[in-house]
Amino acid sequence: QVQLVESGGGLVQAGGSLRLSCAASGTTFSGINVGWFRQAPGKDRDFVAVISKTSHTYYADSVKGRFTIPSDRVKKTVYLEMAALKPEDTAVYYCATSRAVLSAIRNPVMYGNWGQGTQVTVSS
Repeated sequence: QVQLVESGGGLVQAGGSLRLSCAASGTTFSGINVGWFRQAPGKDRDFVAVISKTSHTYYADSVKGRFTIPSDRVKKTVYLEMAALKPEDTAVYYCATSRAVLSAIRNPVMYGNWGQGTQVTVSS
């Protein structure tokens, strides 16, 4: 199993930007889906974005147009660029990997390998 480490979280003002990193230790991300999910206090872990094993990107409606996974992902690091942040974006952000087919690529239950998470807090 690939060891995943998220970083880049922090405290930002509404409207600000952050770049999260998901780094793989020991193994590259080649040939797998790398997803971003988030979990706010008292809420379920929700899909945010994913870059597929064929390097296509997909986004939750709530972040579309604001968050971006660069399409030219590197083999050991996948980024999530977040802009125009809102207080409702506050959550622990996780990256995860999956070999799921495209139809299931947004489903967190298809992701079995998770990082420890990085906290993103957006102040108003």
